[in-house]
Amino acid sequence: MIRKAPISMIMTSPVITLHKDDSLEKAEQLFKQHRIRHIPVVTDGVVIGMLSYTDLLRFSFPDMTNNDYNDDTDVAVYNMFSIGQIMTRNIVTISSSSSIKDVAEIFATKEFHALPVVSNSILVGIVTTTDLIKYLLNHF
Repeated sequence: MIRKAPISMIMTSPVITLHKDDSLEKAEQLFKQHRIRHIPVVTDGVVIGMLSYTDLLRFSFPDMTNNDYNDDTDVAVYNMFSIGQIMTRNIVTISSSSSIKDVAEIFATKEFHALPVVSNSILVGIVTTTDLIKYLLNHF
């Protein structure tokens, strides 16, 4: 039955991760290179936070009307902060044994767009609303 399908069917693994001491410039490069919007922040494989591309954009100050804008402004601002300072803490995670239905219920009630998937507290994957939508489109 589709509702009982394991989250492992739609999660992404391995996961692109950051550490709390990584630079915001590195985070931006990972977001762009991998075309992703959420990166778990880990210590020894344990999720301690989440950085979203939206979080990063709050610290970016491009002036869209100024043709002379360059990335030096962002780099200067990025150097003032660390991942650990701007990441979201107290992250909700979901067990690798959870069902796709469990994930859908969390997305619907908590307004999250990504959930780290853990097994014995260690990050094993990530599932996003996009993953869920793609799954539903393929099965209905």
